[in-house]
Amino acid sequence: MPNNQNLPIVVQSGNLLLETDNPLFEAARDALAGFAELEKSPEHFHYYKLTPLSLWNAASAGWTAEKIIEPLKTYSKYDIPQNVLVDIREYIGRYGRLQLLADPAGAGLILRAKDTVLIAEISHHETVRPLLQKKIDSHTVLLKDGARGEAKRALIKIGYPVEDLAGYEDGEALEVNLRETTRGGKPFGLRQYQQDAVNAYHVSGDVSGGSGVLVLPCGAGKTVIGIGAIARIQQHTLVLTTNTVALRQWRDELIDKTDIDPEMVGEYSGEVKQIRPVTLATYQILTYRKNREEEFAHMELFDQGKWGLIIYDEVHMLPAPVFRAVADLQARRRLGLTATLLREDGKEDDVFSLIGPKKFDVPWKVLEKQGWIAQALCTEIRLPLAPELKMPYAIADLKAKFRIASENPVKLECIEQLIALHANDHVLIIGQYIEQLEEIQRKFGAPIITGKTPTKEREKIYNDFRDGSQRVLIVSKVANFAIDLPDANVVIQVSGTFGSRQEEAQRLGRILRPKPGDNQAQFYSLVTRESKDQDFAAKRQLFLTEQGYRYSIVSEDAVPAEDDGFEYDQKEVVNE
Repeated sequence: MPNNQNLPIVVQSGNLLLETDNPLFEAARDALAGFAELEKSPEHFHYYKLTPLSLWNAASAGWTAEKIIEPLKTYSKYDIPQNVLVDIREYIGRYGRLQLLADPAGAGLILRAKDTVLIAEISHHETVRPLLQKKIDSHTVLLKDGARGEAKRALIKIGYPVEDLAGYEDGEALEVNLRETTRGGKPFGLRQYQQDAVNAYHVSGDVSGGSGVLVLPCGAGKTVIGIGAIARIQQHTLVLTTNTVALRQWRDELIDKTDIDPEMVGEYSGEVKQIRPVTLATYQILTYRKNREEEFAHMELFDQGKWGLIIYDEVHMLPAPVFRAVADLQARRRLGLTATLLREDGKEDDVFSLIGPKKFDVPWKVLEKQGWIAQALCTEIRLPLAPELKMPYAIADLKAKFRIASENPVKLECIEQLIALHANDHVLIIGQYIEQLEEIQRKFGAPIITGKTPTKEREKIYNDFRDGSQRVLIVSKVANFAIDLPDANVVIQVSGTFGSRQEEAQRLGRILRPKPGDNQAQFYSLVTRESKDQDFAAKRQLFLTEQGYRYSIVSEDAVPAEDDGFEYDQKEVVNE
């Protein structure tokens, strides 16, 4: 029955339609972000979905069923279907029905349920039963030794998330304190939202804290938050990063912003093997093995230190083999840092059960309004396919179509226009295909960084870019993650990894560090019109759309010769 036609949301079963042209669009979008997942975002409506995992993450962050239902009622055009209200209450109610606790009798770890039927159900489930040792009473079963992680993983897959309150083993003590003035002589202190993030993770040392994921925009200082957690916990720490350059940025930040002795910070990478009170390692070294038949040679690093805390930087990139090791590390405090919980392999539930649920999330646009990250203007420039490629494209299979359209040589002319337009800016040209990037290098003479570029050479090129001696830099997907280039204020994306939403978010993140003056950055995505390149670009933009970014869509002839702004075909169009 109609309720209020002026409101922006239509609730249909587990699907939510949000009207973008409605004056209440932004308020409703921000409300939905706490408990629903964006599925697609055409121009006039955004489509969200309520999923068990999105509701369980909300529950772990303190959302009740009524707190979720309230904004749905506030912004819904029509009465909410009864089955949706029932589902929300049921799924939210499942979080906490199963608790993992230390056995008061000292026998190990126990699973306790609030009702006897649930204990009976899970005790007889084929994937859970092998992980249980014995029944203690009608509400409680004893886990087998070492089954803490696998039990949580098995239970979430059958629809029962576990609230882990079993506590943690202490690691070796480490005295480390945050500085009020950095070693570089600048005033330093955690920003309020950074303090809030550390508090949400630590929970004053309570067993309800100590494991979980903090979700913040690129450029918001996730490394600083991780350092804040180290200073709060005061125990030996293992930090896992995406690559050696990111590892060394962590080292530099630790030494600059805490009173730790530099000799107590170790690097464990392909080049150096040091184990120190704070050890920084890469995912690559952990997953290295000579061939598929051999064991991972460096996984033993998890057991080689008395770690009181393990930090997983860019946790959405955690490799699958590391999940198996993480399942055995549930007695250690775990902290995941990321800009997005999205994983392209669909293992979000593994992150939830093995690293921990989402403990803190702050919308990108909130920090932009507060001036902590740059205002980014996103522009999709649609280009025609080169005439000589039209026939090869027409007869190619789907994968080949995407590559042909992605490497469209017409993009070179547009890059030239954009470089001229931003002659005084720091420009990153980012792409997926090495041959395409090498062609861009030959045409423009800018340095290039790929996976084959040695670490020392990478660091020199990055430093040249930072100090302004080089204003244009070409990078492959190795620069998607954890690279600190604070002066970068323009990205030109020439190709991407199919429909990877997390990659799009990470690439935008390269230019979100606060900027002097107008605190503004430009993100350009060059897309071949009416092609698979355009189709996948729409998918890549989904996460950023959920965060409130809008892509202005223009044609190639709208790129101005001087910095007098674009003549947009369509103002603020979102993923047509």
